[in-house]
Order: sequence, then C-alpha cells, then structure tokens
Amino acid sequence: MKKVTITSLEGKLILTATILASGMAFLDGSVVGIAVPTIQAKLNATITGIQWIVNGYTLMLCSLILISGALGDKFGRKKIFIYGIGLFIISSYLCSISQSINQLVIFRIIQGIGGAMMVPGSLSIINIAFEEHNRGYAIGVWSGFAGGVGALAPLLGGWLVQTFGWPSVFYINIPLGIIALLLAFKYIPETRDNESTQIDILGAFLIFLSLLGIAWGLISVSDLGWNNPAIAISLVGGITAFIFFIIVQKKSKHPLVPFNIFNSSLVVGANLATLFLYFALSGVIFFLVLNLQQVQHYSPIIAGLAMLPTILLITFLSGVGGKVADKIGPRLPMILGPLVVAIGMTILAFSGTHANYFTQIFPGLILFGLGMSFVIAPLTKSALAVEGKYSGAASGINNAVARIAGLLAIALLGLIVVSLFEGHLSHTINSLSMKNSMKEQIMIQQDKLAGIEIPHNFDMQTKNEIQNAIDTSFVYGFRWAMGITALLAFLSSVTSFLLIPKTTKT
Repeated sequence: MKKVTITSLEGKLILTATILASGMAFLDGSVVGIAVPTIQAKLNATITGIQWIVNGYTLMLCSLILISGALGDKFGRKKIFIYGIGLFIISSYLCSISQSINQLVIFRIIQGIGGAMMVPGSLSIINIAFEEHNRGYAIGVWSGFAGGVGALAPLLGGWLVQTFGWPSVFYINIPLGIIALLLAFKYIPETRDNESTQIDILGAFLIFLSLLGIAWGLISVSDLGWNNPAIAISLVGGITAFIFFIIVQKKSKHPLVPFNIFNSSLVVGANLATLFLYFALSGVIFFLVLNLQQVQHYSPIIAGLAMLPTILLITFLSGVGGKVADKIGPRLPMILGPLVVAIGMTILAFSGTHANYFTQIFPGLILFGLGMSFVIAPLTKSALAVEGKYSGAASGINNAVARIAGLLAIALLGLIVVSLFEGHLSHTINSLSMKNSMKEQIMIQQDKLAGIEIPHNFDMQTKNEIQNAIDTSFVYGFRWAMGITALLAFLSSVTSFLLIPKTTKT
C-alpha cells in the first residue's frame, strides 16, 4: 500500500480514526476507574466485585488481543478494526443498563472482546500506513491523544457520575465509536499479510485459560482463603495452561507468538519494560482513585480534576517524546522515563489520611505524567521494530503484555492491599472501646476496603473512631502498593538499561 505522511489529509484522518477507537478503550479504563467507588456503593459490591469490573474487561483484552492481531493480518486489518468498534459500541450500551454487579461484569467482558479487536488494529494500521521517518511521531501522537481521549474521562466521567449516575459513563463511547466507524470505512485502506494462513485457536484458548485461572485464583483469595482447594486448582491450572501455551507456540507453524521476533534484544527489552511499567501504572490508577474518593472524600468530579495533571502531560508531551526518540534513539528515554515515574510513585506513597493535594499528591502526579509521556512512544515503537509481516502479531503481543500487566496489578496488589487492610483494621477496631456486636458489623464488611458502610445507629464519636480506623487501614495498604509500583517502575528502567542497544534508532 502507499505510505502516507502525518501532515497529509489522508494521514490525519487515518490517525484520527485510530486515536478515537483506541481512545474508547483507554477511556473505559479511566472512566470506569472514576466510577468504581460509586458502582461499589450502588450495587453493594465487595472489593472482589469491583476488581472483576476492571479485570473482566482486561482478561478478554489480554487473551484475545494476540489472536485479533493475527486475524487482522489474515482477514484484513481494517475489517477486524471495524468489527471491534461496532462490538464496543453495543456492549457499552449494555453496560449502562446493567442491574447487578454480575450483569455489569458480563457486559464488560464483551467490551473487552471489542477492545481486543480495536487496539492492536490501531497500532498495526499506523505501523503499515505511515512512512518510516515519521512513524515514531505518529505513534507518539496516537499514544498521547488516544490516551487524551480517555484522559478526558476522569473529569467528564466524574461530572456524569455525580450528575446522572454511574450508567451514564458508558454513553461516552457511543458518539466516539460512530465517528471512528465512519472515518475507518472511508479512509483506512485494507491491508493483510498474504502469507498468513492458519489461526492458532488452541494457543488463544490456552492463554485465556491461563490468565483466567491465575486472575480468578488471586482475586478470590480474599473471599475463599488460601486453604480453599478451588484456589490451588485455579492457580495451578492457570500456570499449567501457560506452560502448555509456550509448548504449543514453539511447535505451531502459525503461532500467536512468533518467537523469532524476540531474537532482537530491542523487542525483548521493550516488552519486559512494558510489563513492569504498566503493572505500576495500573496499580497506581486503581488504588489512587479509591483513595481520593473513599479516604480523602473527594467527589467524583474533584477526583477527576485531581488526576488531570498526569493526563494532560501524557496527552500533549507524548508526541514530543516520540520525536526525541526518533532523533536520539529509544534507550535514554526508556531509562530516564521510568525513573521519573518511580520517583512520582514514591511521593504518592507518603500521602496520609488527610493529604494536602498540592504538597503530597500533585508533585507525584506531575512526575508520573512527565515520565510516562517520554517513554510511551519509544517503548511502543521499539516493541514494533519487526518485519512488516509480523506487524499485527508484534502489536498484539505488546498490547497483551500491557494488559496482562494491568490484570496482574489489580489481582496481586488487590490481594496485598486487602490482606494488609484487614489485618490493620482488625487490630485497630479491637483496640476501640465498643461492643463486640458493633465491631462485628464493621469487620463483616472488611472485603469492601474503604467502602465499608458504618451503620446509622452508631453514635457520632463511634462513627468518627471507626472511620478513622478504616481510613488509616486503607492508607497502610495503599502505601505498600505505591512502594511496590515504584519498585516495578525502577525495574522497567533497569531492564531498558540492560537490554535496549546503545546505538539503536528505531
């Protein structure tokens, strides 16, 4: 196909379609994150329930994003991209009319299928459509504005939640999706890999079983306990399925994961750095939103505003980060960016129950946004530094790695935070001078974390003491979570230092 430039009309419209489609997927992560505390209260959900609101969606992204990249290579990248947008629009409407936490999780799973078809298609289309010399800038603009479309979600989503209720946050996807569909139909050229033949259905099934087993096992520990046989069966089954997935991939003539693309240390380093960095990113966003609304007692709108500095930096500086990486190579941005992110997360770890936003939260968010804005484009472009025929697979793999990181972050950090919260809360509540029956009414809700509802018939002093115990217990777990995410961001930097070649200019 004819290559386009980012300055041509065709190039701008192609980029707009991919930005809007991917923006919906990113938007969903942001907007649902802001709505989660309200959804938890309105649907009376436990921490397990709200984890599945996020991870049901992410699970499908992780497990199907690989096969959707291959489907695009075989049947047409434009076709799969368009089908994904359509499914995402329909499932967004279904989410908005959910009447229970179980219904919402099911429709979020369907959304994940649509997202899995859109996101790798976006990157693959850009990778094929744009000329080499400005591809990095195109990816930077895509990452920044696709994230920016989603980044408006905290503010817009907060306003919608507060004004019209949580179902309204899913309506945002519908107009964006319709515009993306129209642009895709008219301007995106159809491309496919003529050498592509079979689709690795078995591989897709095994990675789905693996991620489902591991995620379900880790998330369900807080409800069932480590002694429950179902936990061991789920985790062992998930790990076993992953081992079989690797075996199948090595033997398959048409694998979902063509291992020869990992002959490049650039691609290996980019995907490992993605795993560490996006684990940290997902963990921070999930628990910071809960902290802002349930502990700092921000309204949904104010919580959205509080997250805006990070989002604006990523939106408007990612293109610049891509240009810098085009000139000097990806190594330095991929080393320094995660270091800045790690410092930002460390600052967030020191915030308390009555945190001053401008001294304890804002500086961390600024550093978080700066670091991410200069690493996203070179990280993504490095992961796509493969032969054109592997473009869809490489895009799918990198996106799958990012989503798997998010899946593991919510599951593992959730397990850690819940465990620390419950232990701290039990110790604190037992030290208070109140009736055992009153303590039991609080402890029976411990799986809601800071969403615990204090009974109305408690006297004001008791309510204040209990609220303080809940807040301090959450912050105790939150600080550990932020410390872990800072360490993982640092590991992303170390990985880049060790594996990204010094002379590479992707």
